[in-house]
Amino acid sequence: MKYIHLYTLFLMLVCHTSCGQKQTEPHKDNINYDIKDTVTSYGPSTMVRNIKQGRNGTILFAASWGGVFRYDGKSFTNVTSKIGSHRYWDVLEDRRGNLWFASTDSGVYNYNGKTFQHFTTREGLANNRVMCIYEDKAGNIWFATGGGASRYDGKSFRNFTTKEGLSNNNLTTIMEDKTGKLWFSTRGEPCFYDGKTFTTLTNKDGKGFRNVWSIIEDKKGSIWFGDVDGLWRYDGRTFTKVSQRWAYAIIEDKKGNIWTTGEVNLKVSALSRYDAKSLYNKKPTVTEIMSGPPAFLGLLEANDGSIWFGSGGGVYRYDGKTITDFKSKEGQQ
Repeated sequence: MKYIHLYTLFLMLVCHTSCGQKQTEPHKDNINYDIKDTVTSYGPSTMVRNIKQGRNGTILFAASWGGVFRYDGKSFTNVTSKIGSHRYWDVLEDRRGNLWFASTDSGVYNYNGKTFQHFTTREGLANNRVMCIYEDKAGNIWFATGGGASRYDGKSFRNFTTKEGLSNNNLTTIMEDKTGKLWFSTRGEPCFYDGKTFTTLTNKDGKGFRNVWSIIEDKKGSIWFGDVDGLWRYDGRTFTKVSQRWAYAIIEDKKGNIWTTGEVNLKVSALSRYDAKSLYNKKPTVTEIMSGPPAFLGLLEANDGSIWFGSGGGVYRYDGKTITDFKSKEGQQ
């Protein structure tokens, strides 16, 4: 009787562990490892949303429906050829050399140089619409999604939403400042997280923020916000509206100049440079490097000091004198 009782308990334990738990089926992605990555002398010809610096001087481009490209100074390689077409929005090469691809239609892909992993809500991601990937100082990977912020520690996800204090679940970008606070831009008010609580920021112009696309910290510690209503600077106490120009992307170059991309009006977008010497004046000196009807989007200062910027139909490089269009061989000439 004793053995029968033990056997019954064993059967109950097996049923509990194998039948009671929700089993997650692995993704059956159509990843064709037989496809060779496409290498060309020209870059993407579709909308380039974000541009990031990779390791060893390489530059990475996230092009909607066109793929994610890596530029080594001579040629462009589509590193997502094996995955296929998606609405890619952002890219990151982490400190371990792994590549991360964010999409707004199928979550996130991770590539270690040999194999791909696919992360969606099934694995714990807050939402499959991902617009930004960010690695913090501790090595955690953060994702700005359409359903909150997701933090991945290499094993599991932890999600942050308005329930935890996030100002808005519809996120656009993430940035960590010098003190370790994480800043989140949203389709509404931005906020920051000090590791314990979230603090929402509202500017004092009587309107508030409507749609923040970018956040950076400059060398002086001021936080810059790119909103559809203009370019803002925050010194920790007060907001200053620096420009009426919409700032989709913001960077500070090595000389302290602030660069932005975005609409000047409903018909014209521009790559703009705000002179470092006049940044804190009432009317900073602004130079339009390039303007036109295509949307200007992702923005990066490369290691050699050149400025790369994405557009609605490809990518450009400005070396301080000339602008090179990389979407075709003819454009480069």
